[in-house]
Amino acid sequence: MAQAKKIILYLIVVFVLYTIIKSPARAAELVQVGFEGVSSAAQSVGDFMSELVK
Repeated sequence: MAQAKKIILYLIVVFVLYTIIKSPARAAELVQVGFEGVSSAAQSVGDFMSELVK
């Protein structure tokens, strides 16, 4: 089972590197979208906590 996890992790890393090398602009766009999503989620949690305190 541990061997299968290593192989799957290796394949994921190779796929990510291939995607970055093949299309760096698209990879950068996806990373930006991801960070915007995390930022939006953090902002929403902050707003929710602020409303709880009021």
